[in-house]
Amino acid sequence: MPGLDGLALQEELSARQASLPIVFLTGVGDIAMSVAAMKQGAYDFLTKRADEAVLLDAIRQAVAGQRANLADALAVNALGVRPMSLTPREGEVLVWVIGGALNNQIAARLGIAEKTVKIHRGRVMEKLAVGSVAELVSLCQQAGVRPLKVS
Repeated sequence: MPGLDGLALQEELSARQASLPIVFLTGVGDIAMSVAAMKQGAYDFLTKRADEAVLLDAIRQAVAGQRANLADALAVNALGVRPMSLTPREGEVLVWVIGGALNNQIAARLGIAEKTVKIHRGRVMEKLAVGSVAELVSLCQQAGVRPLKVS
Protein backbone atom coordinates (compact mmCIF):
# COMPACT_ATOMS: atom_id res chain seq x y z
CA MET A 1 0.00 0.00 0.00
CA PRO A 2 1.57 3.27 -1.02
CA GLY A 3 2.25 5.61 1.89
CA LEU A 4 0.92 3.38 4.68
CA ASP A 5 1.85 -0.15 5.66
CA GLY A 6 -0.37 -2.54 7.61
CA LEU A 7 1.24 -1.85 10.98
CA ALA A 8 0.89 1.91 10.49
CA LEU A 9 -2.76 1.45 9.51
CA GLN A 10 -3.34 -0.71 12.59
CA GLU A 11 -1.69 1.96 14.77
CA GLU A 12 -3.87 4.67 13.21
CA LEU A 13 -7.03 2.64 13.79
CA SER A 14 -5.99 2.08 17.39
CA ALA A 15 -5.32 5.80 17.89
CA ARG A 16 -8.84 6.49 16.61
CA GLN A 17 -10.15 3.80 18.98
CA ALA A 18 -11.70 1.93 16.05
CA SER A 19 -12.59 -1.52 17.33
CA LEU A 20 -12.30 -3.39 14.07
CA PRO A 21 -11.02 -6.97 14.03
CA ILE A 22 -7.75 -7.14 12.10
CA VAL A 23 -6.29 -10.10 10.23
CA PHE A 24 -2.98 -9.38 8.52
CA LEU A 25 -2.27 -10.91 5.12
CA THR A 26 1.23 -10.00 3.97
CA GLY A 27 3.76 -10.97 1.38
CA VAL A 28 6.74 -9.52 3.24
CA GLY A 29 6.06 -10.27 6.89
CA ASP A 30 8.63 -11.42 9.41
CA ILE A 31 8.51 -12.61 13.01
CA ALA A 32 9.09 -9.15 14.50
CA MET A 33 6.28 -7.70 12.39
CA SER A 34 3.98 -10.56 13.38
CA VAL A 35 4.71 -10.05 17.08
CA ALA A 36 4.12 -6.29 16.79
CA ALA A 37 0.79 -6.83 15.03
CA MET A 38 -0.42 -9.36 17.60
CA LYS A 39 0.64 -7.15 20.52
CA GLN A 40 -1.43 -4.36 19.03
CA GLY A 41 -4.47 -6.64 18.96
CA ALA A 42 -4.47 -8.31 15.54
CA TYR A 43 -6.38 -11.58 15.55
CA ASP A 44 -4.06 -13.33 13.12
CA PHE A 45 -1.03 -12.77 10.90
CA LEU A 46 -0.93 -14.79 7.68
CA THR A 47 1.41 -14.78 4.70
CA LYS A 48 0.14 -14.39 1.16
CA ARG A 49 -0.77 -17.57 -0.60
CA ALA A 50 -2.35 -18.71 2.64
CA ASP A 51 -4.83 -21.49 2.06
CA GLU A 52 -8.32 -20.10 1.43
CA ALA A 53 -9.79 -22.18 4.25
CA VAL A 54 -7.14 -20.88 6.69
CA LEU A 55 -7.84 -17.27 5.70
CA LEU A 56 -11.62 -17.69 5.98
CA ASP A 57 -11.24 -19.40 9.35
CA ALA A 58 -9.04 -16.54 10.62
CA ILE A 59 -11.65 -14.01 9.47
CA ARG A 60 -14.48 -15.98 11.10
CA GLN A 61 -12.56 -16.19 14.38
CA ALA A 62 -11.75 -12.48 14.29
CA VAL A 63 -15.37 -11.52 13.69
CA ALA A 64 -16.60 -13.94 16.38
CA GLY A 65 -14.03 -12.62 18.85
CA GLN A 66 -15.02 -9.04 18.07
CA ARG A 67 -18.70 -9.85 18.55
CA ALA A 68 -17.96 -11.43 21.93
CA ASN A 69 -15.86 -8.42 22.98
CA LEU A 70 -18.63 -6.02 21.94
CA ALA A 71 -21.28 -8.08 23.73
CA ASP A 72 -19.17 -8.09 26.87
CA ALA A 73 -18.54 -4.34 26.61
CA LEU A 74 -22.26 -3.69 26.17
CA ALA A 75 -23.07 -5.91 29.13
CA VAL A 76 -20.58 -4.06 31.31
CA ASN A 77 -21.95 -0.77 29.99
CA ALA A 78 -25.39 -1.80 31.21
CA LEU A 79 -24.03 -1.38 34.75
CA GLY A 80 -23.15 2.25 34.09
CA VAL A 81 -19.56 1.95 32.86
CA ARG A 82 -18.66 4.37 30.09
CA PRO A 83 -19.49 2.91 26.67
CA MET A 84 -16.61 0.94 25.26
CA SER A 85 -14.34 2.10 28.09
CA LEU A 86 -12.30 -1.11 27.81
CA THR A 87 -10.02 -1.54 24.85
CA PRO A 88 -10.43 -4.78 22.88
CA ARG A 89 -7.30 -6.21 24.52
CA GLU A 90 -8.52 -5.21 28.00
CA GLY A 91 -11.78 -7.01 27.21
CA GLU A 92 -9.82 -10.12 26.28
CA VAL A 93 -7.82 -9.97 29.49
CA LEU A 94 -11.01 -9.38 31.49
CA VAL A 95 -12.74 -12.58 30.33
CA TRP A 96 -9.64 -14.65 31.14
CA VAL A 97 -9.22 -13.03 34.58
CA ILE A 98 -12.83 -13.70 35.58
CA GLY A 99 -12.37 -17.26 34.34
CA GLY A 100 -9.62 -17.76 36.90
CA ALA A 101 -6.62 -17.69 34.57
CA LEU A 102 -3.24 -16.64 35.94
CA ASN A 103 -1.28 -13.80 34.34
CA ASN A 104 1.21 -16.19 32.73
CA GLN A 105 -1.64 -18.31 31.30
CA ILE A 106 -3.33 -15.22 29.86
CA ALA A 107 -0.03 -14.05 28.39
CA ALA A 108 0.50 -17.41 26.68
CA ARG A 109 -3.06 -17.47 25.31
CA LEU A 110 -2.88 -13.93 23.94
CA GLY A 111 0.74 -14.08 22.78
CA ILE A 112 1.79 -11.10 24.90
CA ALA A 113 4.21 -10.56 27.78
CA GLU A 114 3.11 -11.28 31.33
CA LYS A 115 3.98 -7.70 32.27
CA THR A 116 1.60 -6.48 29.57
CA VAL A 117 -1.17 -8.65 31.04
CA LYS A 118 -0.53 -7.07 34.46
CA ILE A 119 -0.86 -3.60 32.95
CA HIS A 120 -4.12 -4.47 31.17
CA ARG A 121 -5.45 -6.17 34.28
CA GLY A 122 -4.73 -3.07 36.36
CA ARG A 123 -6.47 -0.84 33.83
CA VAL A 124 -9.52 -3.12 33.83
CA MET A 125 -9.71 -2.96 37.62
CA GLU A 126 -9.35 0.82 37.55
CA LYS A 127 -11.85 1.43 34.74
CA LEU A 128 -14.46 -0.84 36.32
CA ALA A 129 -13.77 0.66 39.75
CA VAL A 130 -13.26 -2.64 41.57
CA GLY A 131 -10.76 -3.44 44.29
CA SER A 132 -10.49 -7.21 43.97
CA VAL A 133 -10.90 -10.03 41.50
CA ALA A 134 -13.87 -11.28 43.52
CA GLU A 135 -15.56 -7.90 43.07
CA LEU A 136 -14.70 -7.97 39.36
CA VAL A 137 -16.19 -11.46 38.99
CA SER A 138 -19.36 -10.36 40.78
CA LEU A 139 -19.71 -7.26 38.59
CA CYS A 140 -19.21 -9.30 35.42
CA GLN A 141 -21.72 -11.94 36.53
CA GLN A 142 -24.32 -9.22 37.08
CA ALA A 143 -23.55 -7.78 33.66
CA GLY A 144 -23.67 -11.15 31.92
CA VAL A 145 -20.01 -11.11 30.83
CA ARG A 146 -18.96 -14.66 29.96
CA PRO A 147 -15.62 -15.88 31.38
CA LEU A 148 -13.09 -17.92 29.41
CA LYS A 149 -11.59 -20.86 31.25
CA VAL A 150 -8.11 -22.32 30.76
CA SER A 151 -8.46 -25.97 29.88
